[in-house]
Amino acid sequence: MPYADVVIVGAGAAGLSLAYRLCAPGAEVELSVLLVDAPPGPLRPPPRTWCFWEPPGGEFDAAVSASWRRLRVRAADGSATVAVASPLRYKMLRSDAFTGLVDRRLDSAGGFGRVELTVRAVRDAVGGGGEVVGEDARGRRTVVTGRYVFDSRPPGRLPAARTTLLQHFTGWFVHTRRPVFEPDTADLMDFRTPQPRHGLSFAYVLPLDARSALVEYTEFSRTPLEPAAYTEALEHHLREVLGASPYRVSATEHGVIPMTDGRFRPRAGRSVFRVGTAGGATRPSTGYTFSAVQRQTRSLAAALRAGEPPRTPSPYRARSLAMDAVMLRALDTGRVDGAAFFTGLFRSVPPARLLRFLDGSAPLREELLVGLRTPVAPMLRTVAELPFRARRFYPAQPAPASSLPHLPDEE
Repeated sequence: MPYADVVIVGAGAAGLSLAYRLCAPGAEVELSVLLVDAPPGPLRPPPRTWCFWEPPGGEFDAAVSASWRRLRVRAADGSATVAVASPLRYKMLRSDAFTGLVDRRLDSAGGFGRVELTVRAVRDAVGGGGEVVGEDARGRRTVVTGRYVFDSRPPGRLPAARTTLLQHFTGWFVHTRRPVFEPDTADLMDFRTPQPRHGLSFAYVLPLDARSALVEYTEFSRTPLEPAAYTEALEHHLREVLGASPYRVSATEHGVIPMTDGRFRPRAGRSVFRVGTAGGATRPSTGYTFSAVQRQTRSLAAALRAGEPPRTPSPYRARSLAMDAVMLRALDTGRVDGAAFFTGLFRSVPPARLLRFLDGSAPLREELLVGLRTPVAPMLRTVAELPFRARRFYPAQPAPASSLPHLPDEE
């Protein structure tokens, strides 16, 4: 029966980030770490992209595909708001490059191991610690045990909530015959898209150079679309809005990220913990996950490497989650126009302050200043209503996120 001090289930952003930090040199307490990954097949997430902002010189910069200091939001009428994010940069990190960077550390770390299992259960063990029960490639039952187990898989069911929306998207990596894109400017939200009855939609364009970019169609709504609807929306935006035809699609991404005021519980037992989206790392109002995963895993690894029990605070402050709950409900009810709401924020709030707010790292004063830029009357009505709303389970199970944690993921 394989054993390690720390067992990590899942090799997505959260699982790899935790392993990366636990295996860094210089720990006060040396730990054995075992990473349990899904075998090749449908349970293993496909290549995906994560985006986040931070100053230049970050720990993953060697793997970053591109970055931008100019960010743009376009209103439905095409008018543009351009912000310079200095001293921050918006960074794109592809999962294959991130995995390669992490693997270089893990491969040279003493006490690190891997095993491939189809996981059936993660739970506390009878005699103490935690255990992972699954089957190997031959279908044989295998049990892995550890002092602590961290489960980074996407949640199987969303928690009961007053409001649940889904951020669902399809993205294409496109190459055009002529220069179309502005390499120094990322389009975070382009609202020149048909708006759904509930929520909002926008296009998202991250240029790699003048002739290639990641172009996405994204919606915040109650249910995902049929595949053909994403294709139609992307083709329309590329051809009619951007004038990018002819173009070639070299890769695609699809994901569904929960946006909910349900309470994700980081602790799943005496010795079992959740990290990533299932541990509350996805920001309810934006879908951003990657930066919170880094905060979460940094805290956990620091405690374990010092010989202390894992710390399990939420990656977000309670007041940030309360503000998110209000925004989600106001958006779902139609009390605020989503396109006008986000366009107004980018027009009226200094860029660095707004980015810290969206990332969940803004201090109280900045959160209050951003809050004053929102539509006050519908927000106050929603604040008064929320305490009387019952929490209900989402009626359908969303697909696992191939998580592009972008603006309104991870695993």
